[in-house]
Amino acid sequence: MEATLFALTLAAALAAMGALWLLSLALRDASIVDVYWGPGFLLLSAFALAVAPGPAGTRALLVTLLAGLWGLRLCGYLLWRNRGAGEDYRYRAMRRRHGERFPWVSLATVFGLQGLLQWVVSLPLQVAIFAPPTPLGWSAALGLALYTVGLVFEGVGDLQLARFKADPAHAGRVMDSGLWRYTRHPNYFGDFLVWWGFYAIAWGAPGGPWTALGPLVMSVLLLRVSGVALLERSLARRKPDYEAYRQRTSAFFPWLPGRRGGRPRSA
Repeated sequence: MEATLFALTLAAALAAMGALWLLSLALRDASIVDVYWGPGFLLLSAFALAVAPGPAGTRALLVTLLAGLWGLRLCGYLLWRNRGAGEDYRYRAMRRRHGERFPWVSLATVFGLQGLLQWVVSLPLQVAIFAPPTPLGWSAALGLALYTVGLVFEGVGDLQLARFKADPAHAGRVMDSGLWRYTRHPNYFGDFLVWWGFYAIAWGAPGGPWTALGPLVMSVLLLRVSGVALLERSLARRKPDYEAYRQRTSAFFPWLPGRRGGRPRSA
């Protein structure tokens, strides 16, 4: 595969984020970058299909379809969840901290960085699209299974949490039923499975095994950067019952809950 193809997709990812940054300035809302995160992978996959040499094979069409399903579901959920909420508190804090420099800081550290991360994470998708068509095998079946379980965890977990929060009687309480009884972050765990599923699908394509950097970066983001670690700190401050929940419930990988007040079964 020619390096030029990957240079084109990197340029496309950064150009899309640049356009989104200009829109965020007009709207005074940098949160639109979060809504774009999911659909961005679909657009990047579609662009890769457009510039790929030769006809698209089954693997290329499959990963593009799956990226679209995942990305559009996430986008729709975020739009629904954040309706009328205004800019996310993280970006408001950045505005206060950087003042007049915020537009340029956000271009580099929010939009530019997420464009680069999107390109890296999507490496399995790109290789699956750019590689010559090859028959799908056991790795594609495994990948599709991982993706399906992951998408169910994400979708069901988000739906259960939304229903829980919709009940005024649950204000200030911790969600600890349904999938949330077995993992404190079923949506992030589902995301983790989805991207390792994409990697497994790409495995059967020439160069596919070397794209592990994509799901590895996504895993680090989910566990150590913008996912579990960031949310845990926030929840511990806002919800007095969260520590007891943390002690009895696995942080990430689903596991049977421990006794109330006991040590966590998994970290």
